[in-house]
Amino acid sequence: MEKQLQEHHFDAEKLIDTPRYVALIPAAGVGSRMGATTPKQYMRIGSKSVLQHTVDAFLSFSKIQHTYVLVSPDDAYADEYLAKAENLSVLRCGGASRRDTVRNGLSKIASELTGNDWILVHDAARPGLTSGLLQHLIDSVADNAVGGLLALPVVDTVKRVENGKVQTIPRDGLWLAQTPQMFRYQLLCEALDAADQVTDEASAIEAAGHAPILVEGHVRNMKLTLPSDMALIAQYLNSPQE
Repeated sequence: MEKQLQEHHFDAEKLIDTPRYVALIPAAGVGSRMGATTPKQYMRIGSKSVLQHTVDAFLSFSKIQHTYVLVSPDDAYADEYLAKAENLSVLRCGGASRRDTVRNGLSKIASELTGNDWILVHDAARPGLTSGLLQHLIDSVADNAVGGLLALPVVDTVKRVENGKVQTIPRDGLWLAQTPQMFRYQLLCEALDAADQVTDEASAIEAAGHAPILVEGHVRNMKLTLPSDMALIAQYLNSPQE
């Protein structure tokens, strides 16, 4: 595609004391469980890619000053499947893991932010995010020194198989992590620097000795993982936002 997405950065003169909200969307994965020929974030739901639906949730929410999409250096899809926008940048800094991709992205935008600015890291394959959920997260977390994340309390009975034996696990206090995961820029950088084996940002924050807030999300904010998820996500996207 001839039109190339342009990298865009904040004007340094716009830096202010009041913390800002910046979205970081790691999109360097391949989604192997989907069994598709293209990465799952570029599969289409309706007329738009999954990634475009995800990005649109942030672009339509006025409190987000800028949205950064982090793709692999050799990504061949972003220019075609993601429309250009004034407050959107594509950074080709994807790493070998989610942690590496996010940390690379944070390094790329270091000169644009202050340590107190809020970073909202969101899965590229969670296109059901709404303005209501973003507002709920910000309202619940913005006055906290650490940060927090959207999550769902476990409501089903939980089973674990160990050495061929089935065990029932008490579900009290169990939550399913979602995204965005929202933390201060400096704190998140330090936590990721100290933890190289984590599957999400909250895990790094926890490993650093902090306690993130769990903010109840919504099932429509589910992650696209298997082919059977597509129809359900499409249904949520076509329904009124919560």
